[in-house]
Amino acid sequence: MDTVIGHSGVRVGDIFTSPVKSTVDIYNWIFSYADPRVDSWPLMGSPFPTVAIFATYLLITKYGPKYMKDREPFNINKWTLIMYNMGITLLNGWMALELCWCAYKRGYNLVCQLVDVSDNEYELRIANVVWWYYISKCMEFMDTFFFILRKKDNQLSFLHIYHHSTMFCVWWAGTRFVPGGSVLSAVMVNCFVHVLMYSYYALAAMGPHVQKYLWWKKYLTMIQLVQFAAGVTVGIHLIVSGCQFTRWMQYVFVCYALSFLLLFSDFYKNAYMLRGDGRRPDSKKEQEKVANGKQQANGLAQKSNGYSKQQSNGIVYNKNGQQLTHRATSNGNACANGYSAKIV
Repeated sequence: MDTVIGHSGVRVGDIFTSPVKSTVDIYNWIFSYADPRVDSWPLMGSPFPTVAIFATYLLITKYGPKYMKDREPFNINKWTLIMYNMGITLLNGWMALELCWCAYKRGYNLVCQLVDVSDNEYELRIANVVWWYYISKCMEFMDTFFFILRKKDNQLSFLHIYHHSTMFCVWWAGTRFVPGGSVLSAVMVNCFVHVLMYSYYALAAMGPHVQKYLWWKKYLTMIQLVQFAAGVTVGIHLIVSGCQFTRWMQYVFVCYALSFLLLFSDFYKNAYMLRGDGRRPDSKKEQEKVANGKQQANGLAQKSNGYSKQQSNGIVYNKNGQQLTHRATSNGNACANGYSAKIV
């Protein structure tokens, strides 16, 4: 087993006879390909702080909802949410525009471009933006923490956790090894998409009087799907055409974009194609409602057993329009006008 791993000088057989030394040698060999310009930048010296943050995030997503289970949800001020989302929006807007300007000044090929590790002013600015992009993925963990504190556990889907956790790790590698070149296009496009996304979130946080005008949530998902499809297509083209941009990173980006394309496609299908209201369908529950002669809308059950009741603003009518009662109660059933009433 004298096969040597890359240019590390480590033989396959040495991994079994001297695993610790071999691991250190391989680690040093991998880092010999790192961009020396970012050596002293925060969190860039070693992958272990990023891995520790990643693991902490996963632990919080696992045990945070359990901790909040028997507690009241936090009443987070809407202005906190608005300012957070606007902050992420502005950061992404700055990153996108900065990359556009630097790419223009350097005459970048936005499809196939090698990384320039020189100390050129614009190349350093590009590397700086890629580093901030990596940091922004850590900032976006707050999305998850807000969901946990507000007990919005239905938002903690596999897609949400996978997206937030892995982006942070993948872009540590991107920043450490290829903070420029063809990476610029992927970061720039994603920043523009995030400007749209977090602008939407900021507006949604303003409350119902603004939310009723936000008809374009569905199209945000469509834009994301186009982004991932384009990423997979361009990535495959680079590999097939023999682009000299770091080859292993090309494979990573293609596989990673493909995973998002599949996951977001599934989300889009469940959210917008099988139902018209944007909610994930649950055919089992729907079948049970039909079998029991019940149909539920807005949390209120309506019976179809030959005698129906209808409620409006806390007043209950029968199917002929005759008023039965208008008694308001406090049993937690919400009427359309925001008051509580009981159907009797």
